[in-house]
Amino acid sequence: MDCQLCPRLVSYREDARAKFPDWHNAPVPNWSAPSPRLMIVGLAPGLKGANRTGRPFTGDWAGDLLYQTLVKFDFAVGQYDKRSDDDLELTDAIIVNAVRCVPPENKPVGAEINNCRPYLRATIDQTKSVQCVVALGGIAHNSFLTVFDVKKKDFPFGHGNEHQLPNGTLLIDSYHCSRYNTNTGRLTEEMFEDIFARVREIVGR
Repeated sequence: MDCQLCPRLVSYREDARAKFPDWHNAPVPNWSAPSPRLMIVGLAPGLKGANRTGRPFTGDWAGDLLYQTLVKFDFAVGQYDKRSDDDLELTDAIIVNAVRCVPPENKPVGAEINNCRPYLRATIDQTKSVQCVVALGGIAHNSFLTVFDVKKKDFPFGHGNEHQLPNGTLLIDSYHCSRYNTNTGRLTEEMFEDIFARVREIVGR
């Protein structure tokens, strides 16, 4: 919870801790159902989102869209209320980030992504029930692929692209559910829901 691997992220985290001492201001842990069949890989915590609440995608616009979609397709139950003590529960999913500490301007650099990858690799190794992975954005896609001995050119990122991985897991790409992507129309609610409808089709009920 007090990782020191990335000096820039440590400094940014400590600045936030000084300004907002009641916030989480630490690496954000995974959030998981007991035996998830879906893994969602995001980019990194948002400053006023997961860095504040301590739960992935909780407290910002990306979480609004993600969690309403997960509830709609029965990957979660309860009411999402932008805080970690609401009554929302994951039922068939695990949510992880490629980088667990909040980066300035939401843009981690390559070394920071590499430093955090062992935690992603450990999560993948330990979560044997996962059948399908949704990567939210190109950075999440690439970081996830790096865990495997594959050539990235054979697994290009694109919204709705599907990739069969050596361990039998199916990777599905989605544009990130950020406010920027939804405001610009790059990602619509329908496009996002199509991804999770496809996942539900794959893993079943």
